[in-house]
Parts: sequence; C-alpha cells; structure tokens
Amino acid sequence: MKLQETADHITNWLKSYAENAGVKGFVVGVSGGIDSALTSTLCARTGLEVLTLEMPIHQHPDQASRGQEHQVWLASNFPNTRHTQVDLTPVYDNFVTAMQPGGADNELSLANSRARLRMSTLYYHGQANGLLVAGTGNKVEDFGVGFYTKYGDGGVDLSPIADLLKTEVFSLARHLGVVESILDAKPTDGLWGDDRTDEDQLGASYPELEWAMAQQEAGKSVSDFSGRKAEVMAVYLKFNAANKHKMLPIPVCEIPEEFS
Repeated sequence: MKLQETADHITNWLKSYAENAGVKGFVVGVSGGIDSALTSTLCARTGLEVLTLEMPIHQHPDQASRGQEHQVWLASNFPNTRHTQVDLTPVYDNFVTAMQPGGADNELSLANSRARLRMSTLYYHGQANGLLVAGTGNKVEDFGVGFYTKYGDGGVDLSPIADLLKTEVFSLARHLGVVESILDAKPTDGLWGDDRTDEDQLGASYPELEWAMAQQEAGKSVSDFSGRKAEVMAVYLKFNAANKHKMLPIPVCEIPEEFS
C-alpha cells in the first residue's frame, strides 16, 4: 500500500464529502484504540472542524489514558481540533438499573448497550455542532467478521477506513505519527471494562482473519486446510455467517403489485 497516497486520498474524500454535505466537519469517538486514532487523524488532516469525544463507561485505565494521550497529540498538531470527555458511566449505571435482568446473553446485551449509548452521544454532538459522525470500522471488522455493535459503533454517517485491513490501519497510523502507546496496544473493543482483547473474543488474530477473508473470497472452505489454518477458517466463517444481519441491508418485506 502506498501510505502517503492513501492518506491523501482518504483526507480529500472526507473533505469533499463534508463540503458537499454542507457541514462544518466531523465528530469522532476516541477509544484509545488504533482505528479511532487513525480516523480522527485523517479527519483532522482535512483542516475542517473536528471534535473528538472520549466517552468512558467503567473504562479500563489503560484505554482511557491512551485516548487522552491521543487527544493531546491531536491538539498539538492540528489547531482545527477540539476535544472533550463525556463520562457516560452514571448514564450507563442508570440504564442497567432500569433494565430487567436478561437471559444467557445479558452480559453481551449490556456490553452492546455501551456502544449504543456512545452512538447516541456522538449524534447529539454531531447534530448540535453541524458535524458528521465519522465511523472507525476497518474492512475485516465491517465486512468480514461483523465485529461491531449494530446501531452502536456501526451507526455512523460515513466510513473513511472501512476499505483498509487492520494491518493496513496500523501501517497508515504509524506513517502519520500516531502515538506509540496506541500503536503498541493490543486491539480491544473496550466494551467490557476489563483488559480482554479482540483476539480473546474472536479466537484469531487480525492477520489470521485477513488471511481467512482472502481465502473465502477465493472460494475456499475449512475442508481445504488443516491444523491452525482450518481452525482460523472455521472461526472466520462462524462469525461471518452469524453477523450477516449486520453487514447486509435491512430486509424489506415487499408487497406484491397485485395487492395494490
């Protein structure tokens, strides 16, 4: 990948889209992870207004400190950016109190609720300030394993890095000077309040999942491989199938013409 050309292309795409939409710029949720760091940096490079929001909900201290470090770095390099923290912990705690205990997936439902509270917060600030919500999903998450929350971090106005693989996200972020603490951190969705990583949840690393995505596109299946490769292929296909409802358009029940 040609790093500088890619960075300039995404930056110009963002700026053109915002100008055509008649908005001032972008709002980005900053988590302390590589995807949000790259997205907010690319948005900042447009020269348009950029608001980053750190939105902790019982956040692991390491994630919070990385997000704050990135906000400081952005502020020192891009005068068109401003940054704030919206502590959603009390909002989330009140939400949990109001909910009836769920079934076996109660823990996952609550984790996804964190992402949906953050989405609502981003859209509040976006609408209030004339800004678009910039998504932070990458290609393997958005179109491979569906590793995001429907109507949570999947609820955005535009997706500047969704055609980049995770390894490409790291390469581009390093090229643009994103802080080392974020470059060195293991990817995590930050929805659990602990230190579990994406790999812990998925059962495979991002390079492995990218390999499996390429194999699927080539028409390969689990039976074409053995050992670890077969395991990774099975993991990828399991998530790809289970999360199709996120990656495909919402089904519409079409009414036959003869009913009109």
